[in-house]
Amino acid sequence: MAKHDEGVITVGRSRAGTFFANGTGILFGLVMIFPVYWVLNTAFKPDSEVRSFTPTFFPNDFTLDNFKSALGEELFIPSMINGLIITAMSVAAALVVGFLGALAIARFSFYGRKAIIMVILAVQLVPFLALLIPLFLMLQQAEEGTGINLIGDSLLGVTLIYVVLLLPYTVWTLRGFISGIPRELDEAAMIDGCTRFQVFWRIILPLTGPGLVATSVYGFIQAWNEFIIINTMNDPKHQNLMAWLLYNQTERGTAWGPLMAGAIITSIPVVVFFLLIQRNIATGLTAGAVKG
Repeated sequence: MAKHDEGVITVGRSRAGTFFANGTGILFGLVMIFPVYWVLNTAFKPDSEVRSFTPTFFPNDFTLDNFKSALGEELFIPSMINGLIITAMSVAAALVVGFLGALAIARFSFYGRKAIIMVILAVQLVPFLALLIPLFLMLQQAEEGTGINLIGDSLLGVTLIYVVLLLPYTVWTLRGFISGIPRELDEAAMIDGCTRFQVFWRIILPLTGPGLVATSVYGFIQAWNEFIIINTMNDPKHQNLMAWLLYNQTERGTAWGPLMAGAIITSIPVVVFFLLIQRNIATGLTAGAVKG
């Protein structure tokens, strides 16, 4: 009987703990999703309702004028195009260079290999703001020395900075994926007559595909959502949508409706990109966790 009572108490505690954990999770989820809901709610309200002292949780007069106003702004479309160009170029370059660097670290033994791994890890610990002024001065000096336009009215300088910032994470992550591929596959392919490049192209690259997808998600989000660098380096005509959201101000205050509509439009590329590659994300996030 005592054992039965202990079992009842244990089951009761387990159910209470599960209920408490589920309740806490739901409450936390509601708190986190409320700002997103309020952005959507504000984006579809007219200006008079947005500025009303009495908040409404649903638009009384549903309108799309805020989206028309945001899309009609002079710098909105150019800022979106700038963001897409910078993001695509920086992610592609970081994946190519980072993959080759990760391949060298994971597959070859050379002097200073462990030191390079530690440097890659240490770079990620450096505060981002501590690099902003040195990066600006470096690009300014490079522009004066080479004559290549890198700051102000150019996307090249910002793209190079994004590539450099994405590389440590890219190399570190892809190294884990490549290390998880057995070396016996390389050796068997070379015995069958494959060259080193063919081993890379036919074996390592396809097997690392999920890792490239998972890494590209992080790179895309980081480059697309970045604000401080591009706002510091470039003029308003050569910035992205994150900087445009800052400039969506007037002398009489903030246009909250168009601002929230612009925020929704800004998030669409990330959502679309995620939906396109969502099937490979779960595989990519776990495939490199076996070896490091």
